[in-house]
Amino acid sequence: MGLIENPKAYTGRDLETIFFRPMFTGQNAEQLGIRVMYNMPVPTTIQMWSPRADVLQSYAAGWTGGEGAHIQQKTLELKRMKAEVGFSASDYFQQVYELIVGRADVNLDDLTGTELEQAETEMFRAAISESLRVMMWIGDQTKSSYSLMDGFFTLANKYSAATTLNVVQAPGDGVNASNVVAFLNEMWVNASPELKSLKGDGNLVFFVTTDIYDAYEQYLDSHHADGAYTDLVSGRRELYYHGVKLVDAGVTKYIAQRGDATTSHCILTDRRNFVLAVNTADYPGSEVRMWYNPDIMENRQRAIFMAGAEILDEELMVLAKF
Repeated sequence: MGLIENPKAYTGRDLETIFFRPMFTGQNAEQLGIRVMYNMPVPTTIQMWSPRADVLQSYAAGWTGGEGAHIQQKTLELKRMKAEVGFSASDYFQQVYELIVGRADVNLDDLTGTELEQAETEMFRAAISESLRVMMWIGDQTKSSYSLMDGFFTLANKYSAATTLNVVQAPGDGVNASNVVAFLNEMWVNASPELKSLKGDGNLVFFVTTDIYDAYEQYLDSHHADGAYTDLVSGRRELYYHGVKLVDAGVTKYIAQRGDATTSHCILTDRRNFVLAVNTADYPGSEVRMWYNPDIMENRQRAIFMAGAEILDEELMVLAKF
């Protein structure tokens, strides 16, 4: 039987394939709601290609190719960061074993080291994933918490400070069930033609905080129709406004805990416009290590990596000011 205090370390290829990549690929990446880039060269340069609009010419001899595709580049700054967690031996034992006993295929009389390692890794990976998810939305380098990098809401407000382009003033008394539709409509009306043209791709979203999401759901509940009654009883898995999905960023409680002056946020954009980059390859010392300290009877976990968030094109979004 494997011992829970066996040390474990992930570096190099193992760090990528076993620990980090499962957090930010496939369904997990889709749940984040944004574009995720993993182990791109540092500094990470993102290229946005726009094909030449008018390429058709009259058939005639000679070359009239002119300029090619328009290329816009943006450099995504990655921040070095680490995660460290310490548990007392008894608490750690109980948490790891709780992940194991819930599985029907596990023989509790013969737990192998691999099963313990999977449970231990999953517990630490979940903690890192949630912390990074929150930081990519509300991260602010001027704050005391979630301050390692600027998140999307912070970046959007910074970019809008220099211009009033694509900015909508939210209702003074806040967004509620009586004004949420007019508010969302104003967001759409103020979108640029370029942003509206991307609707057919199916990637336009309203990234919102829970209060706005709830206000729109309450508005839908107020309609006296069979469909509204069914949704009121059974709930709604997803909310849409004119075909554009509302995505709750799930950070309202963290904003309240930090005591931010602004607690509501709403951004209309293409989900591919928001990028989270994670790198575990180009930073010396990148690792995940889990070990037991017998001197103080404590299990410890540490992860070292780089991450950063960026908005590729600030013109391809509409920001609500609260």
